[in-house]
Amino acid sequence: MRKSRAERLPPTCEVGECMGLLGGAWTPNVIWHLSGGPRRFGELRIDMPGISAKMLSARLKDLEEKGVIRRTVAATSPPSVEYALSDLGRELVPAITAIAAVGARLKARRLAVAAADAPTGQEATVQHKDED
Repeated sequence: MRKSRAERLPPTCEVGECMGLLGGAWTPNVIWHLSGGPRRFGELRIDMPGISAKMLSARLKDLEEKGVIRRTVAATSPPSVEYALSDLGRELVPAITAIAAVGARLKARRLAVAAADAPTGQEATVQHKDED
């Protein structure tokens, strides 16, 4: 059996701890959209049109339980709920920003490769549903 030369990480390594917070579907998106300031549920739904209400609700509950976001209920009629990043949530924003920057470079590289592979005189028309 071949042994890895890389040092083995302890079962509860720092990377695992952080990915435990960021690993859920839509989690980075929720944190990203809350990084601009507090938002209400409906505003987050508009910000992320691909997420279902059920998934957004589950993600917000999970992030609140993990201490990443704060949920504030205003005593209005009807009650108004606002979500905001906690101190821990704000600490995650630079990591998500760095990931987004790498994603932008990867996307640009993929488009450049597609353009270079296109027949001469024709523009590459490579589009995916995730592109703006």
